[in-house]
Amino acid sequence: MAEITWNDFEAVELRVGTIVEAEDFPEARRPAYKLMIDFGDPIGVKKSSAQITQLYTREELIGKQIVAVTNFPSKQIGPIRSEVLVTGFYAEDGAVTLAVPDKPTTNGNRLA
Repeated sequence: MAEITWNDFEAVELRVGTIVEAEDFPEARRPAYKLMIDFGDPIGVKKSSAQITQLYTREELIGKQIVAVTNFPSKQIGPIRSEVLVTGFYAEDGAVTLAVPDKPTTNGNRLA
């Protein structure tokens, strides 16, 4: 495991957002959803894709708060431009469990 400095960690903005839209992403190489995530002011609503179809339906994602990296540069993923990186944990079978706050919090709050 590579060691990082405190300054390296502080540079990564991990923030809470609420998923407001979830759509199928049939153009993706691996099954994924297109997500619209509200991070509140001043960040606003950002677009992302996430390979989380094994454990989550589109319907159960709406209203779910997640943790995302909000200060990576945007990245073209097929036909969409992903603006944030949704975080999660890989299981042995490759399924991804979302990283989420265990209590509701204000959109845009930064990881402490």
